[in-house]
Amino acid sequence: MLKRSKIITSFAIASVLVASMVAGCGSKAEKDIKIGMVYELTGNTASYGTSAANGAKLAFKEINANGGVLGKQIKIVSADNKGEPSESANAMSKVISQDKVVAVTGFTVSSCGIAASAVAEASKIPFVAAATVNPKVTFDERTGKVKDYTFRACFIDSFQGTVGANFALNGLKAGKTAIMTDSSSDYSKGLTEIFRSTYVKAGGKIVAEESYLQKDQDYKPILTKIKAQNPDLLYIPGYYEDVGKIIKQARELGMTIPVLGADAWDSPVLVEMGGAQPLNNTYFTNFYSIEDRNPVSNAFVEAYKKEYGQTPDSMAAMGYDAAKLLVDAIKRANSTDANKIKEALAATKNFSSVSGEMSLNDRHDAVRGVVIIELKNGKQVYKETVKP
Repeated sequence: MLKRSKIITSFAIASVLVASMVAGCGSKAEKDIKIGMVYELTGNTASYGTSAANGAKLAFKEINANGGVLGKQIKIVSADNKGEPSESANAMSKVISQDKVVAVTGFTVSSCGIAASAVAEASKIPFVAAATVNPKVTFDERTGKVKDYTFRACFIDSFQGTVGANFALNGLKAGKTAIMTDSSSDYSKGLTEIFRSTYVKAGGKIVAEESYLQKDQDYKPILTKIKAQNPDLLYIPGYYEDVGKIIKQARELGMTIPVLGADAWDSPVLVEMGGAQPLNNTYFTNFYSIEDRNPVSNAFVEAYKKEYGQTPDSMAAMGYDAAKLLVDAIKRANSTDANKIKEALAATKNFSSVSGEMSLNDRHDAVRGVVIIELKNGKQVYKETVKP
């Protein structure tokens, strides 16, 4: 009986070993490199996430069509963060722990990117954020250190806010400015702080500063208070749905002054919410414009139109850049080892992005130009690119 038991046990062990060998030989993991792609596919910021995800999918498709990376094809593991920090942490945990991705790209909302970076750091998995501009995405203020595994393909608030303030003073000749800040958004509060500091230091005067919450509907009481201060300019570093409503209501109150904002304005929904005419005499800083020509941008625009039948916006461009940047690092690392990938990312120099050559600085942030856009009759008109 004992001998028979040993035979059965030996047979069971052998069966497991054989099964493991067969599984290993035929496993997709042998043929594919899994990369997580986490974006805002539903919720209030789905317009951003959908565009960025489309850009990223195009980048991965091009890479696979050209032979993939390290002799393998990229397999995208997609997840929806729903535009919420808690959901962002859950989505990151899923693709890392359950799907076993080697790296992650995604995110267009700063608060979501901050939550995601905590998971990436704890898991020691490289993460390239596409369009999250708050400094806390890559820098841990509690420890005073740069996060080891988190990087981004975009500039940060400090540069964008500075460009906005200088444009307000020198481009729009606005000596007196009012500010409306989304108090529920790290992104909005961060930009307000930088804009205010730079603008006042350069000689501008803040005559009114008011707060609102995302999804508010009636902004006229706040706007009436602002109008009474007779500003030359209204600065709103908010998200497109709120901004559209605010500007429409401001015009209804007879406020004809220019309005200035930032990259979170960039969505077709802005015009739907605010209307083409009310949005005249408005401007925003941004990552990218298809009118800012270079060979990489030209090829990207052509490929995007062919793939999706529409012109790419800046979020599509950032999703594309973030995906290409991550794969470029994997190629240079010549490995899917997390430490080697993050070292390659940290060493990124002269990467060919859609807005020209860019590098990553010692805080893992992209050093790239800020584009200034004007809205005319519902259309974006490129004004200039301010280089770092």
